[in-house]
Amino acid sequence: MVKIKVGTATCGNAAGAQKTLEKLETLIQGQSDISLSQTGCIGLCYREPIIELEINGTKFLYGDVDETNAEKIYKTHIKDNKPITELLINQSNQHYSFEKQNRIVLKNAGVINPEIIEEYIAVGGYEGLKKALQITKEEVIATVKDSGLRGRGGAGFSTGMKWEFAKNSVNDKKYVICNADEGDPGAFMDRSVLEGDPHSVIEGMMICGYAIGANEGYIYCRAEYPLAIARLKNAIAQAEKKGIVGKNIFGSTFCFDIHIKEGAGAFVCGEETALMGSIEGKRGMPRLRPPFPAVSGLWAKPTNINNVETLASVGWILSNGACAYNKIGTEKSKGTKVFALAGKIKNGGLVEVEMGIPLKEVIFGIGGGIKNDKKFKAVQMGGPSGGCIPASLIDTPVDYESITATGAIVGSGGMVVLDEDSCMVDVARYFVNFTQTESCGKCTFCRIGTKRMLEILTRITEGKGVEEDIDSLIDLANKVKDSSLCGLGQTAPNPILTTIKYFKDEYIAHIRDKKCPAGVCKELITFNITDACIGCTACKKACPTKAISGEVKKLHVIDQSLCVKCGACYNTCKFKAITK
Repeated sequence: MVKIKVGTATCGNAAGAQKTLEKLETLIQGQSDISLSQTGCIGLCYREPIIELEINGTKFLYGDVDETNAEKIYKTHIKDNKPITELLINQSNQHYSFEKQNRIVLKNAGVINPEIIEEYIAVGGYEGLKKALQITKEEVIATVKDSGLRGRGGAGFSTGMKWEFAKNSVNDKKYVICNADEGDPGAFMDRSVLEGDPHSVIEGMMICGYAIGANEGYIYCRAEYPLAIARLKNAIAQAEKKGIVGKNIFGSTFCFDIHIKEGAGAFVCGEETALMGSIEGKRGMPRLRPPFPAVSGLWAKPTNINNVETLASVGWILSNGACAYNKIGTEKSKGTKVFALAGKIKNGGLVEVEMGIPLKEVIFGIGGGIKNDKKFKAVQMGGPSGGCIPASLIDTPVDYESITATGAIVGSGGMVVLDEDSCMVDVARYFVNFTQTESCGKCTFCRIGTKRMLEILTRITEGKGVEEDIDSLIDLANKVKDSSLCGLGQTAPNPILTTIKYFKDEYIAHIRDKKCPAGVCKELITFNITDACIGCTACKKACPTKAISGEVKKLHVIDQSLCVKCGACYNTCKFKAITK
């Protein structure tokens, strides 16, 4: 018997997985001894499209499987039993390392078909919910508390304590909300879980609902995740059909309904009070706390909000016990954490590691190191709310306390890797531009403060900065942190503070020397042709403004008055004869 699985998450589909799937469907048509199904993202996004081939119990993982390679695998491996070595993914070393991971949230990623509920049930799905319904609400909450699970959305607050607060609030109606409004640049953990294992999130929501006394829940998912939403809708419908969602679940008195609310893409709606306002049909803007959502949340009713990864961990904890989860990780940071590796890294994709693993192991041991073997410079953690951790701190353990001590945060799990060609002033400018654009405008310090910080950073990257700008940035950053109402404004200055802390020399170079050491800031770049030029004319042909002149086999020159600093000449020259 031959089984073929095709990864059809967003990353796979973007690389052409649907065409691969259609090609395989055509090739195996009418052959009862070959089955074909789809699955979610296994984490190897850099090798998509990916297929798993299982022949008589032996599994082979293939990467870069376009239509042509799909036919090649079919004819050579399936028919002639000859594996194609150059397409195989070596899981131990060459391409990726699963051995360094501990997959709890991603346990079903790339394993089951997310559109078939029976496959989720076959691997132990909804067993956690069954166990929860056989014990008291207090015992469920105690299990979650004892596990040490902390919120994976960024704040890292005790999940069990959060549930307990909501349970202790007396009211005739309570709600559970799953925050799937993933908006950090470079983050795609929640999307992949929803696309590859939606039932794990539904199960976690229902366990939470039972524990706190809620009978209704909302999944707030950004509309830019159409595949995640489609698979969620399908999963809810299948669970309702089987009597798992709805009335008298598993023969108990517990009832629970789930709705999906599509967000319009406002980053501020990742903040829980702004999110609730959006569900209520209001403009997504944060509100003062207290009262906290556990007391007065959605429609002024007690509400518990957790993110996708947090809820996806709950079913495993109830099934395996608090001790099994508690023994993973560090003393204060228990369990595992999913990270999205992006940026200048060889093996971009999703990883799930035990808390406490050194950053070096994640970036180099699992991620394969830096693209083109360039020098590692920093990693941006926590997205716009986080900060940049320099190469000198590469041995920092990945846990809440250690990462916070660097000035960054674990956040939802984005890791944007930066190399020697990255300008840290420009990185700070990019993230502040993002938060400034996404500010809802309610707070003066956030609305105006981020604008002023962006203006200063832009001025510095254009070579117009003065030395007083650094002190002004630090002063503004601290005021914005201390005076903003919600997490967006309170954390927006982190990229500035960490880049000044660890890369102040780059700020000084921009200001004093009018130079961008990384050669990124356009206004500070001057392209020059050196004596290494052999007169091949490639740069001349590539220049869009005809700023380069020179004869064949003779030294070329650039007219700086015509140069628009596009970099076409620099990227074209094979002899490294152009400097910047």
